[in-house]
Amino acid sequence: MSGQNFDFINPIIQINSGKIRGKLNEDVRGGKFYSFLGIPYAKPPIGDLRFKAPIPVDPWLGIFEALEPGNVSIQPNYLTKQIDGSEDCLNLNVHTPCLPNLHAPKTSLKPVMVFVHGGSFLTGSNHKDLHGPEILISENVVIVEINYRLGILGFLNLEDPKLEVPGNASFKDMVLSLKWIQKNIKNFNGDPENVTIFGNSAGAASVHFLVLSPMAKGLFHKALCQSGSALSSWAYAFQSNQPMAKALGLGEVSDEELYRYLKEASVEEIFKAQTMIDEETVKCNRARLVGAVVEPQTYKGEKFFKEHPVKLLLSGRYTSVPLLMGYNSGDGMIVDGMVAPEMNYIYWTDKEHNVPGLLNLPKGSLLSKQLGEEIVKFYFGKGPYSRETHLKQFYDITTDNSFLRGIFSSIKHHRRTSNAPIYMYRLSLESDLCFYKNIIQIELPGVCHVDEMGYLFTTLFTETPSKGTIEDITQRKMCRMWANFARYGNPTPFKDALLGIIWEPVVNPNKVAFLDIGDCLKIEYNPEEERMTFWDRIYSSGKLESKL
Repeated sequence: MSGQNFDFINPIIQINSGKIRGKLNEDVRGGKFYSFLGIPYAKPPIGDLRFKAPIPVDPWLGIFEALEPGNVSIQPNYLTKQIDGSEDCLNLNVHTPCLPNLHAPKTSLKPVMVFVHGGSFLTGSNHKDLHGPEILISENVVIVEINYRLGILGFLNLEDPKLEVPGNASFKDMVLSLKWIQKNIKNFNGDPENVTIFGNSAGAASVHFLVLSPMAKGLFHKALCQSGSALSSWAYAFQSNQPMAKALGLGEVSDEELYRYLKEASVEEIFKAQTMIDEETVKCNRARLVGAVVEPQTYKGEKFFKEHPVKLLLSGRYTSVPLLMGYNSGDGMIVDGMVAPEMNYIYWTDKEHNVPGLLNLPKGSLLSKQLGEEIVKFYFGKGPYSRETHLKQFYDITTDNSFLRGIFSSIKHHRRTSNAPIYMYRLSLESDLCFYKNIIQIELPGVCHVDEMGYLFTTLFTETPSKGTIEDITQRKMCRMWANFARYGNPTPFKDALLGIIWEPVVNPNKVAFLDIGDCLKIEYNPEEERMTFWDRIYSSGKLESKL
């Protein structure tokens, strides 16, 4: 009690690093909660720490004012065409329904839900524009939202071991934030023995990587992946040296020469080079500038991945925890927000474009050409092809190749190698909360990538739905199931009046049960079965396992 200040409006609490002041807020159901914003969990990754693994923050004197959001990582602002953010971005937010010693007589510790934002490893933050806690926190959970380094600042990978830049720095940021939570979350009335990590898109792939990485073992107890997985080719990075050197106009340089240059370069110069490379890779199904890598064996520091994560998945050598994974019925529509629609013809004019990068087939090889032909024929038929006549098929192939196939296959592999419960969902309800589909003006049926966020968080683009509407009911249902999973490891531990259903876990990898979240909740089996069977054959033909 000695470290507490009993100001109910702006309470001060003690954490390992020092005292912090938060503020009282109100959730969408009229309940109260406390927010502590922008809390640093690591030293600023600047100067000699640029590109390096994060180091825990130093203690501070006085009171840290955790009243405003912290800095976001360096990223593009698509409205102003400028650079937003700061390299000093390793901070997190904590939102809690109650605090120890402020609520008598004594409250029990709450489940902790740690959100990892998406954004292609290039954009996004823990700010409330897309991740306001006011909805989910009404389910009586503690919510933590983290920032991590984006772009090449978080993903530079070099082979030279003495430089200590092996890659995966952003994932190590996430690990350090989870260690911070283990040390501090009791001070926010959170239970360090009941931590769920969850995220969407690149954040979902990150969550899956944390499940597979030995570095994160013991730091969480459940994992929830929304539209992303470790079997998404876009979640992996190629070797940084030559692409960065070329984009910077440096010619042939050693790892050490490139590192020395980048260490002294301005953020603006680094960002310009990163953008040049990303424009060529973001629209493909192969490795990119940013993402996971297997760290060199010669690197002496702690490795996030010392072997390929897919090997870990296939072998069962990972943290076995309850999993909940799923997708949106039209996830692939997101490509229209990333690539100009008139560029969609590449999916049939460059047929090898559709060959998954995880197969690691040289472009132009006989097998790559063959698989590219098969994929185009399966989705688009014999032709002639056009966006106007094949738009649904285009969204199907982008949904399957970039999202669903990886999620579905991951679930089946986990079922074979883990004893922990696994649940799968599909969000198919189109409503006024599906804001991103409206932004990019898509009229075909389907729930676009990112559009599940409006059911879990307040956003700049959605309004609190009127009570009793389909939006309100579904929002309440999803938050209840997500919070139940965090609390019990089961989204429907008992049949309550709101949900009216028991969510069947995946028991048989050959008959995968999933919950369809539509006008109502219903159990179905094997999503898009014909399409998923086709992709099993493609990956089998490419012999994925032999290439790892």
